[in-house]
Amino acid sequence: MKPKALLSVLLLILSLPIFAQGKSATLIVHHAVIHTLDDRNTIVEAMAVADGKILKTGTNNEILKLKNKKTTVIDAKGKVIIPGIFDSHMHIIRGGRFFNTELRWDGVRSLKRALAMLKEQAQRTPKGQWVRVVGGWNAYQFEEKRLPTLEEINQATGDVPTFVLHLYGHAYLNKAGLQALKIDANTPNPNGGLVEKDAAGNPTGLLVAEPNAFILYSTLSKLPELTPDEKINSTKQFMSEMNRLGVTAIIDAGGGFQNFPDDYGVTNGLCKESDLTVRMPYYLFAQKAGSELNDYTKWVSTVEIGEGCDDHDDDKVEYHAQGAGENLVMSAGDFENFDKPRPELSPAMEGQLKSVLSLLVKNRWPFRIHATYNESITRFLNVIEEIDKETPLNGLLWFFDHGETVSVENLKRIKALNGGLAIQHRMAYQGESFIKRYGKTAAANTVPLKKILEMGIKVGMGTDGTRVASYNPWVGLYWLTTGKTLGGTKYMLDENIQDRTAALKLFTYGSAQLINLEKDRGMLKTNNLADFVILSDDYFNTSEEKILNIESKLTVVNGKVVYADNDFRTFANPIPKATPEWSPVNYFGGYQKN
Repeated sequence: MKPKALLSVLLLILSLPIFAQGKSATLIVHHAVIHTLDDRNTIVEAMAVADGKILKTGTNNEILKLKNKKTTVIDAKGKVIIPGIFDSHMHIIRGGRFFNTELRWDGVRSLKRALAMLKEQAQRTPKGQWVRVVGGWNAYQFEEKRLPTLEEINQATGDVPTFVLHLYGHAYLNKAGLQALKIDANTPNPNGGLVEKDAAGNPTGLLVAEPNAFILYSTLSKLPELTPDEKINSTKQFMSEMNRLGVTAIIDAGGGFQNFPDDYGVTNGLCKESDLTVRMPYYLFAQKAGSELNDYTKWVSTVEIGEGCDDHDDDKVEYHAQGAGENLVMSAGDFENFDKPRPELSPAMEGQLKSVLSLLVKNRWPFRIHATYNESITRFLNVIEEIDKETPLNGLLWFFDHGETVSVENLKRIKALNGGLAIQHRMAYQGESFIKRYGKTAAANTVPLKKILEMGIKVGMGTDGTRVASYNPWVGLYWLTTGKTLGGTKYMLDENIQDRTAALKLFTYGSAQLINLEKDRGMLKTNNLADFVILSDDYFNTSEEKILNIESKLTVVNGKVVYADNDFRTFANPIPKATPEWSPVNYFGGYQKN
């Protein structure tokens, strides 16, 4: 055979589906209803996996022929399987470091129950530690349809310091917490924040973002941290919690008081030990006003985009720097507290943002920008368009985060610059507040999803957990498919409501496409990554309200079982207890199923 002909044959062989090359399956799942989410929305019975990728999908008989003595075979018992959920905006690195310290009210359906949990946790929390509820809930999820009072919080917690965060709107400190932080009549209000005082001038315990959330997360940063070993355990617990909810990948959006590289030590170590159970590309978030350009100048010269401890090792899941953001400069922070008026951004913002963005574009660094309000997006786009004329973006990956009130005019500008949008279910938590401030008409088109999709703009779905909203993606899928808040208020225009398949694709293929990773994930087909979930309920056919209670029965990442419930417990290693022993996770878990 001529060399050219031989080469053609070899190339043909290499291009064939992996199963045609005589591979045996390391894992087979059969007797299932597998929604592949491919272009035809094909449903199959079984799936084979090898080397972290899907070998083949098909009928039970076809797939079971690929097993050998070493193949793990899982009978899915007729359950629905979907691709792993990919959260395009979450704060998993920061959230993991603190998860074991937090009492989660996510999913709790009565204030009475929430306060009982608070009291119980206060009784077991040792001296020197705090009880803390850190976002992910709102008043409208409770049957009482109201917030707790400071009197109720003080009665429940007594002399144990307590911090209760309500989204990024306000926080409660009990009397013991005020004393521990030495907040008194002389404590000044920070810029954009309020330390509420009574008629006698003494602090009540209420801290309010007006609308700057700095007062909230700076106070939170003063609370005791876990030990290094406890942070490792905490991050493992949080990853397991995400796996329990069917999440296999998360784009970490940085976050306040998450310093690079200092606060990345835990996840770096877990990656090196092949202990990550969630794919975790991350963005670098500048922390200090006035020093943002210095930070990014240093990072673009020392950090390689796309390179991390996962390089050249198929056994490791992604963990590497993906770009810059979501915060680029502090002056561009348009805080999402819908209880307060929209913030007016500083006149200095454009100049500061242009300096940072020019640096990033010249160095081909992808970027994302926190942008809640259309007014902010207009100003950000002015800067991006100006830079594009000087140094063309030329296909550089970039997108806005949130975009609740983005206009059609600005969507056209985003499309022209090949940008994308990462959206979240924040309106499920703040819809009622938004309606009170801006009215039903404005709320009905928040987010204008129909226009975004019609225009072919890349859009990925996320949660913005763990503080502004819950990290539970099923709340997002409930919101997308019903147009309702957690309080049951249907506010969304019908045209923006998605069918269940389309909604799920935003949380799988859409998030992958947002950062140009769609070629090998988001669908369950040959040679794609073997990231998938056996669901507790049939998402496609169950009632609306039951979507909120869906979780995973078994989760696979990179072809390995990383989580299994009692029905499948023999296929996964047991999850160790949370440390320290008094951790709320040991007594309440995370998201509360009702």
